[in-house]
Amino acid sequence: MKLRWQIAQFIEINWWRRYLRRREKTGYLDWKRRYWKAFLEKAEIPVPVKKSVLDAGCGPAGIFIILENNTVDALDPLLLSYERSLPHFRRSNYPYARFSDLPLEKYLPENQYDMVFCLNAINHVADLQACAGKLFQLTQAGGKLLLSVDAHNYSLLKHLFRLLPLDILHPHQYDLAEYKSMLTRRGFHIERAVLIKQEAIFSYYLIIATRPVVSP
Repeated sequence: MKLRWQIAQFIEINWWRRYLRRREKTGYLDWKRRYWKAFLEKAEIPVPVKKSVLDAGCGPAGIFIILENNTVDALDPLLLSYERSLPHFRRSNYPYARFSDLPLEKYLPENQYDMVFCLNAINHVADLQACAGKLFQLTQAGGKLLLSVDAHNYSLLKHLFRLLPLDILHPHQYDLAEYKSMLTRRGFHIERAVLIKQEAIFSYYLIIATRPVVSP
């Protein structure tokens, strides 16, 4: 799996270079801000204010770009590559955010978070099970996890994609029920799953979960 993840990371940065090559910086970032606000509105989640927030697997224009009224940490192992090769991302443009060039598995912050976002990132990680546990550790009691996933619609295709490198960008191939189960086994309570986009092979969902408050 490590080799598959390394290949996926190499392809990921090259995908971003090709995707953003013809997209002007200001126009793209303005569009991305509208996208994230519409994304939260569809899920009936208000843009957080005065919260401690983590954007795990943030990419060059993750949801951190609309979280200026919060205390924000953002992490992605490709951040240095983004900054070197994409004019669309500069850490200095986001003085309210602290950036970490780390994979989620190795992230060791000093605190937990009111809200943890992991959007279109969990199936990019090297160790999915370790990351599911890490998301629980990082969410404080009573806090929320917002996890978006490309979930398989058909069991046969899911198993085929696991056997063959048909989706090289994503080392992990699961359906919605399996993603939910990963979270509930760690202790999360699933509030709901919002269908963001339906497609032929995958459907894109936002899973909204809370870490319960344990009574003394």
